[in-house]
Amino acid sequence: MEQVYFQLPHDMLVVAAQMARERDITVGQLVRNLLASEISRRKNARPPNRADEQLVAPLRARLAPVIAEAQGWDTLQSRLAAMNFEFRAAGGGLALHRLNGERLCKASELGFSYSRLIERFRAPFPGHSHTWVAERILSRQNDEADLMVIDTADQGTNTHPNL
Repeated sequence: MEQVYFQLPHDMLVVAAQMARERDITVGQLVRNLLASEISRRKNARPPNRADEQLVAPLRARLAPVIAEAQGWDTLQSRLAAMNFEFRAAGGGLALHRLNGERLCKASELGFSYSRLIERFRAPFPGHSHTWVAERILSRQNDEADLMVIDTADQGTNTHPNL
């Protein structure tokens, strides 16, 4: 083991000594443990969840028409499966995977956010654990629909919000 000398502010040393006493170790061991923990955290840190644009651009071009034409989650998933892809729930959104399980990118990176797909299909992704996302979007749609009044008494049909 190498010897290292460094200076600490008095207040920091007092707190470090207290922490070491609580753990029944020396201040030196406390520093080694904290440093080892930080090194491990950085080494095992997950890379950013952003897909490579060189991968996403061809996927976007290939899948955009399929996603845009789908009328519901079932048709979307079956059309994607025919092309060896599927959407899976991922956090508060969706991620595109190959059928073998390989994660490729987020749905939003393809230009189709989960919230927009919920609005379009008027339903949450089947089995998505973040039900609050769909509830918020669908309740907002219902609130907006309640505010719309159709007035057919005048010249044709006019839609008036907030009446």
